[in-house]
Amino acid sequence: MKFEDLQAWKGARVLVRAIYGLCRQPALSKDYGLKDQIRRAAVSVMSNLAEGFERTHAVEKIQMYKVARASAGEVRSLLYVVEDQELADSDQLKIARQMVEETGSMITGLIRSTEKYVKK
Repeated sequence: MKFEDLQAWKGARVLVRAIYGLCRQPALSKDYGLKDQIRRAAVSVMSNLAEGFERTHAVEKIQMYKVARASAGEVRSLLYVVEDQELADSDQLKIARQMVEETGSMITGLIRSTEKYVKK
């Protein structure tokens, strides 16, 4: 198995695509700081899942998966900033929010399954 096989990583990849698409909307594309921050956070979800998978010790894997889940929380929070400042279409925001919530849930499942392995 490789990290590309993880459902959580696949979800994070879809999330990154959605966030990059959202950032192409005219108003958000001009808010360079917010655009860069939300894109970095989304990429961090995907990257930390891959890095965690490649770690050899289960405790290190769990730590990286938790960092990925925290980055998903950051994306979710930043989506509220985008919404409150009316920087993107509400339909695209709704889709992005759903994706980040689903990805976060998958990461939580991955953490729990990895923790079971540690407790054996």
